[in-house]
Amino acid sequence: MSANQFWEFPHMSRRMPVLAANAVCTTQPLAAQAGLRILQAGGNAVDAALATAIALTVVEPVMNGIGGDAFVLIWDQGKLHGLNASGRSPQAWTPEHFAGKDVMPEMGWDTVTVPGQIAGWIELSQRFGTVPFARLFESAIEYAEHGFAVSPTIARQWAIQGEKFKDQPGFADAFLTAGVAPRAGEIWRFKAQAKTLKRIAESMGRDFYEGELADKIAAFAARTGGTITKADLAASTCDWVEPISMTYRGDYALHEIPPNGQGIAALMALGMLDNFDPPRPDHPADRFHLPIEAMKLAFADLHEHVSDPISMGDLTTQLLDRDYLRRRAQLINASTVCTPTAGIPGHGGTVYLTAADSSGMMVSFIQSNYQGFGSGVVVPDTGIALHNRGRSFSLRPGHRNQVAPGKRPVHTIIPGFITHKNQALASFGVMGGNMQAQGHVQMMQHLVDLGHNPQAAIDAPRFRLEAGPIVMLEAHTPTAVIEHLKACGQPIEMQPYDSLEFGAAQVIMRQEHGGYIAASDPRRDGQAVGY
Repeated sequence: MSANQFWEFPHMSRRMPVLAANAVCTTQPLAAQAGLRILQAGGNAVDAALATAIALTVVEPVMNGIGGDAFVLIWDQGKLHGLNASGRSPQAWTPEHFAGKDVMPEMGWDTVTVPGQIAGWIELSQRFGTVPFARLFESAIEYAEHGFAVSPTIARQWAIQGEKFKDQPGFADAFLTAGVAPRAGEIWRFKAQAKTLKRIAESMGRDFYEGELADKIAAFAARTGGTITKADLAASTCDWVEPISMTYRGDYALHEIPPNGQGIAALMALGMLDNFDPPRPDHPADRFHLPIEAMKLAFADLHEHVSDPISMGDLTTQLLDRDYLRRRAQLINASTVCTPTAGIPGHGGTVYLTAADSSGMMVSFIQSNYQGFGSGVVVPDTGIALHNRGRSFSLRPGHRNQVAPGKRPVHTIIPGFITHKNQALASFGVMGGNMQAQGHVQMMQHLVDLGHNPQAAIDAPRFRLEAGPIVMLEAHTPTAVIEHLKACGQPIEMQPYDSLEFGAAQVIMRQEHGGYIAASDPRRDGQAVGY
């Protein structure tokens, strides 16, 4: 692709990327600006990412909060580092605790695992940060204490989720005023949340796990039917992990956090697609049917085999084995749908942000309460909305992901990172449940196979597989693609252009001269900023 073609913007958003030596991208403009302020004050990309993440817990509570989990990839001085800051289940969560249920609950205390993201904030700051920990909280505390105007997108989600969660312990008192969610343009203040953030900042996060905040969480659980204890909170740790990867089209590689995340599904799908010719720029159907079929097979393996890292053993390596993925690829028919089943390896509401600085450090960072406000449980007088990650456990006896004490469930949130010839190329993420792994595959096709610039890659129509055979498509998908998929037997469901079903992507791509191209998704209120 020529330089002129790289800078084409063929899709309907016409949003322009930001070109800068230092950049931040995320889903909410105020949070992006919080990170930019830290960069301008001399902080590095990790400092900026943390300030952005902390601000997001205040200004976008419909997607994340203080009581969530996080995963991070950091490129620094020629090496990629991974952090798993996902929490574990309470000690009371034995299979017997859920006796009589076929599936895990959707909300409430029996979905709340120990939140890991604050432990992750601490680890990141201590290992890579240059700015005092407490300073990273200044923008978030300001927004919580003095207020911010709620955007139309967030107000719409708040109203829908408010109706869903209003009867959960502590929710209405915290996030509904007189039983009503804030309207677009209204100023939202949450002084209790500001006070909590100050305690976390001043205690280097330990108050959440061992101090007064931990006491409040445990006491509220005991009063309202939860099982999480102060001992569960005090035992919380996060882990530095070696990222897993899949080479693609020779010199490129996609890197992911290893299980318990779903990033392995994106790698498996890419490994299958590498057995086919790259999609052709003038044949848009090339980048729909084949990746849809590859994702079906990857998801079948994910749901059958992936679990807590401790119980995976050598299975991660076996699932990424090239010969195994070649055999899986042979199940894909280029002109019709397949019925996905799990293979036998070894035999024959989320926010994403990315930041980069002029030293070359790049950060791919994702945190979430899982589904909107998460469990709906909010600890009184703290602003701590607790996630519902425990919903992702299985109750099937003998399943690797079966619920057990002190165990991590399978996670949907995954940060992505691309290298080219072992050098940093792009940090990116695509939000939205199981959309994330399939979104990573689609972004790889745009950025690597088709050579699109980050904004064009973000703006292109995406597909999404959900439970069952349905393939969702965005309204601006070309008619030729829709007809081709129907001819292949794909059951299609069209979604409006502004649907949030397809997540929202953020990308920072490194240029050869060292600067960055930062792009943000118009599907949410995202913004790319830089200087």
